[in-house]
Amino acid sequence: MTEASEGPEALPEREGMDFDVVVVGAGPAGLAAAIRLKQLDENLSVVVLEKGSEVGAHILSGAVIDPKGLDALLPDWRAEADFTKSEVTEDVFLYLTEKGSFRLPGFGMPKILSNHGAYVVSLGDMCRWLGAQAEALGVEIYPGFAANEILYGEGGAVTGVATGDMGVARDGTPGPNFTRGMELRGKYVVFAEGARGQLSKQLIAKFKLDDGREPQKFGLGLKELWQVAPEKHKPGRVQHSFGWPLDDRTGGGSFLYHFGDDLVAVGFVLHLNYENPYLSPFDEFQRFKTHPAIRDVFEGGKRLSYGARAITEGGFQSVPRLAFPGGVLAGCGAGFVNVPRIKGSHNAILTGKLAAEHIAVALKEGRAGDELTAYEDAWRASPVGRDLEPVRNVKPLWSRYGTRLGVMLGGLAMWAEQFGLKLFGTMSHEKPDFRATKPAKDFSPIAYPKPDGRLTFDKLSSVFLSNTNHEEHQPSHLVVKDLGLQKTSEHDVYAGLSQRYCPAGVYEWLGDGRDGPKFQINAQNCVHCKTCDIKDPNQNIVWVAPEGGGGPNYSGM
Repeated sequence: MTEASEGPEALPEREGMDFDVVVVGAGPAGLAAAIRLKQLDENLSVVVLEKGSEVGAHILSGAVIDPKGLDALLPDWRAEADFTKSEVTEDVFLYLTEKGSFRLPGFGMPKILSNHGAYVVSLGDMCRWLGAQAEALGVEIYPGFAANEILYGEGGAVTGVATGDMGVARDGTPGPNFTRGMELRGKYVVFAEGARGQLSKQLIAKFKLDDGREPQKFGLGLKELWQVAPEKHKPGRVQHSFGWPLDDRTGGGSFLYHFGDDLVAVGFVLHLNYENPYLSPFDEFQRFKTHPAIRDVFEGGKRLSYGARAITEGGFQSVPRLAFPGGVLAGCGAGFVNVPRIKGSHNAILTGKLAAEHIAVALKEGRAGDELTAYEDAWRASPVGRDLEPVRNVKPLWSRYGTRLGVMLGGLAMWAEQFGLKLFGTMSHEKPDFRATKPAKDFSPIAYPKPDGRLTFDKLSSVFLSNTNHEEHQPSHLVVKDLGLQKTSEHDVYAGLSQRYCPAGVYEWLGDGRDGPKFQINAQNCVHCKTCDIKDPNQNIVWVAPEGGGGPNYSGM
């Protein structure tokens, strides 16, 4: 137990539990790590903490999965899995202009972009199934408990995590139902929080894990799930597109995935290094659906769900060092997404599995709390490294030369890699995304069309479909470090871009009274996408985990 603080407002001591391994995050990487540990030694004690109300509640992805991760972890998954899965039957690549589209020939696409043998799934449902497999092996999973503090030993090694206190009043004082968080201590801790993980970010900074690495890059992925008219459904069809409604200097793409019982997942990914502060990713997504090549799919259909999530896009050259005393990073928290393939779950599973294998060796040798350098040394030579290295220059080329030329050069680079030719070496990402935004004076406001409520929608009705909820009396989990700076810079220089980059209507600038406009935070709307933590031009907004169980409760996503 930790010692209670002194004074009249001393908090009670935290209870504690000891395990061989503590895993933070019940996504593909965290669950893969837990499963693999128990496969290797059924006597190991393994616990998984998940901030969502249940496993899968906060999981959002396209998702077309490369099965190599599941094949390596659970070879019989095809026969045993109960989550929705549809094998890909058709690949379509489109370039969209404002009024038309061009289909890119399949034979011209690099082999690595083929989805042959892949599956369209609900990644949330896949994680629920993986959670059940983990529990059957004896893994303890605690959903609804957000890990929000890292525990360190006397020598500075990570020794565990603490969950957040429950029942804290809005002013930060203990409320009538106050309960202290719990310490979960482990010989090793696996941090698998997903993109821009709260604790992973702290560890990267503390241990300087990103020294000598390129800055991490991010995208914002927005997704809707539709049930379409049966005659519009093309089972197994996977369609990717780029171009309109984005201009050539703004990177991004879109997808339509047909799967299940007349289901279509439609999504839009915007690279967060965009320059124009008047751009609204949510409204660009809605506008995308009105394109003549897209809108017909949804006529007569019904929108079932909505969500948004940040995506790591830095790739091979941006992955931080994965090991530090007492723990490791795994999955998208470290950045293993293959950007041109729009796939990351297979690498998340493989890194979770790889981390578990190195932890199991250490535990068998009687070690604890040391730095697992062998894990760091292994990943680049593993299937994960072989997946990411050939595409390492696609994102830098796209960012440097714009969509049309950048995509062509990226395709050329991928073709060359197939034959062992490294045309561009390893390119730099140059700067983090928050530094890409330019002052509003350099642009004109964008007039987005009003939603029609049938094909296009507003933010609040969309957030309603995400089933997002937070305990209303808790402190805001969106922390503004300097409100004055928010006014003089984010509002005055960048035209209040937070109310546009946020896909959930969390931020608003209201009125123009005697003291100027008021910055309002509607934390109840937050879908935990982390865009504010990434895109704020001053890094003045910090996302922290709210009371456990808060946030979206995605269904079928």
